[in-house]
Amino acid sequence: MKLLILYYSSYGTNAELARLAAEAGEAKGAEVRVRKVTELAPDAAIDSQPAWRQHVDATSHIPVATAEDVEWSEAIIFSFPTRFGVMASQMKQFIDTLGGLWAQGKTVNKVVTAFTSTNTTHGGQEITVQSLYTQMMHWGCVIVTPGFTTEAISAIGNPYGISVTANSDESGAFFQEDHDTVKQAVQDMVHRLLDITEKINA
Repeated sequence: MKLLILYYSSYGTNAELARLAAEAGEAKGAEVRVRKVTELAPDAAIDSQPAWRQHVDATSHIPVATAEDVEWSEAIIFSFPTRFGVMASQMKQFIDTLGGLWAQGKTVNKVVTAFTSTNTTHGGQEITVQSLYTQMMHWGCVIVTPGFTTEAISAIGNPYGISVTANSDESGAFFQEDHDTVKQAVQDMVHRLLDITEKINA
């Protein structure tokens, strides 16, 4: 199975979710590509936030996503932060570049799910995930949600997608939620996504 993990992250929360997903996908036997979308913010904005600059520099080795990555994939995990209840503009801009792929029918039947994060508890997590799914309906994708299918996913508490609250206390922790619980929820969701992908492509 070909799993694309497509993310945008300013400070590292969604990059960490992507890393955990890649780990779970590889353990499940998938061929995994991790790709970040292009940063749209100017250097002046990034440089004004040392943590943002640190993250950008630390992830400079991650390849930038292309339409070829999307075409290659059988399953896609989108991971992005919430901005006022919708996905970050960097992810939306990348999706908007894929009209040619869509027009050729090359997004049909890809199996997708979404991860997101907010700075405040329940700060638009559910509606942000659903905003992606609206676009995926236009793509003709098969949307796979977590529901409340495992103990860890239930503990995270979002039946639409995996979501976390970003930690801003400079402790080095990415999530306000327990990291091991998030890791298990991500693993459970990746396994669910790949199991369904395998059935669809059998």
